[in-house]
Amino acid sequence: MNGMQTPLIAHRCGRAYGPDSSRRALRAALAGGPLGGVETDVCLTRDGALVCLHDTCLAVGTTLTGWAHERSAVELLAGRLLDGAGRASAERPLLVDELLDLVPPRLTVQLDIKAHADEALAGRTVDALARVLARRADADRIEVLSFHTAAVERAASRGLAARLVVWCDRAPLALARWALSAGLRGVCVEHFLLDAPIVAALRSEGLSVTTGTVNPRRDRRARARVGAGRADNRPPPRTRGGARRAAAARRLTVSASRACR
Repeated sequence: MNGMQTPLIAHRCGRAYGPDSSRRALRAALAGGPLGGVETDVCLTRDGALVCLHDTCLAVGTTLTGWAHERSAVELLAGRLLDGAGRASAERPLLVDELLDLVPPRLTVQLDIKAHADEALAGRTVDALARVLARRADADRIEVLSFHTAAVERAASRGLAARLVVWCDRAPLALARWALSAGLRGVCVEHFLLDAPIVAALRSEGLSVTTGTVNPRRDRRARARVGAGRADNRPPPRTRGGARRAAAARRLTVSASRACR
């Protein structure tokens, strides 16, 4: 990368060290070495608050059931986050304001808008985030991420730095031109799609490129060769318990999907 340092972003606040997006995980990630920033997911509550949860379906990552947008902030904060094995921990979810107060001011904070198959909810979540950031002095370090096109378009229209997350490599130049016209800062490409032509197409329009799920050193070297500018420091599969825990996570997700219906 011509000597350029690639900042690392602690995914889900450093999920290798504790429950997803928990105070414990964040504290350990910040102590574990130099970071460029922190990433977490945000869900809207029934009463308009923003809670740091990876999934709007509460049974996936908490002791609660139902959907985040159906419960008040008080109800959500009374729940407990699940650890990597699906057990209840002592950690409760964090509000977005709490997270921002905990992250040192020099670090970027990426907030991924979560709204399961609900474009309108994604838009309301962006609006709620814009209201939070309007009263904070550190709003310029926030970057809005989402798989929802409408969410990043809305964020950009409200003057927020925004980045679309993509799992598809179709027509990268067309994607780049749309992103530029929408006012996005860049695109986050999942690591299994990241290659030199995609990076070149996105950068040709002046966009920055980040990637996620960069774990072993060989993956970091591959990312460096194509010039991706940032990476999530998610733990390698072996630190997540390997195939056994992956299978358990799949079972939990299926069970949670049923519980949320």
